[in-house]
Amino acid sequence: MIVLEAAQDIQENIQDWKKSGQRIAFVPTMGALHEGHLSLCDIAAKHADKVVVSIFVNPAQFGKYEDFSTYPRDMAGDLEKLRAKNIHAVYTPREIDIYPEGVKIILEAGPAAYGLESEFRPQFFDGVATVVHELFHQVRPDIAVFGEKDYQQLCVIRQMVASMNMPITIMGGITLRDPNGLALSSRNSYLTPDQNIIARKLSHTLRSLSEDIQAHPLEVDDLIPAGIESLLAAGFDHVDYLELRAENTLKPVSRLERPARLLAAVHLGKTRLIDNWPVSC
Repeated sequence: MIVLEAAQDIQENIQDWKKSGQRIAFVPTMGALHEGHLSLCDIAAKHADKVVVSIFVNPAQFGKYEDFSTYPRDMAGDLEKLRAKNIHAVYTPREIDIYPEGVKIILEAGPAAYGLESEFRPQFFDGVATVVHELFHQVRPDIAVFGEKDYQQLCVIRQMVASMNMPITIMGGITLRDPNGLALSSRNSYLTPDQNIIARKLSHTLRSLSEDIQAHPLEVDDLIPAGIESLLAAGFDHVDYLELRAENTLKPVSRLERPARLLAAVHLGKTRLIDNWPVSC
């Protein structure tokens, strides 16, 4: 496994691999890797000859009062985990490699970004689109793998690639959860043991609500408020959103007529958790 910091170095290696006809799979991350990230690496390895993982905490997607400076970082631990996965290259760019003219947003995310996270983090998806576009330009992957845990982000990236006619296949990896159902996330490290007990109730509530909506597909507008009340009763401090959206477009859904997703964001102490759950019809 090679570890590369400069954009020129990763581009030279990619160019050599592509000259020999090898397919490149790419897993962009912000580090603090857990089994969810590593499962994306497994997917990538099944569909390409070479797997590249990037580790870069992107300042453009953090708001003024968000946790950029305290976001979990463990480069040594991350590299050890990736070596065990036989990753071919890890790209750890410096800020200047991604933003040579200083950190600024240059792309606007598409319709999948409307609402949900954007209501509370207005800069987030524009920052994500900007950094992923630049990473795609540098790594030139044939395949890129993103986790379904950040479902709106996955939809935003798919729309960006389609709208810009980029020759990249975007693949989604299922959300990995701990034995109690809590979606794996780097920010779970912020939770206290007592908060962890409450946090696992997020997925339980979403699963139960999904079953209720499937049983009563015309009563979405009544069931969603009941789901919010269930989350507050479970011990969450605040619910930013709990909504049912169309699975592919993320358009709002008031009656279940096609596959959809429940998406939620909640606060627990100083930690903000997001999760989603499929709703079939």
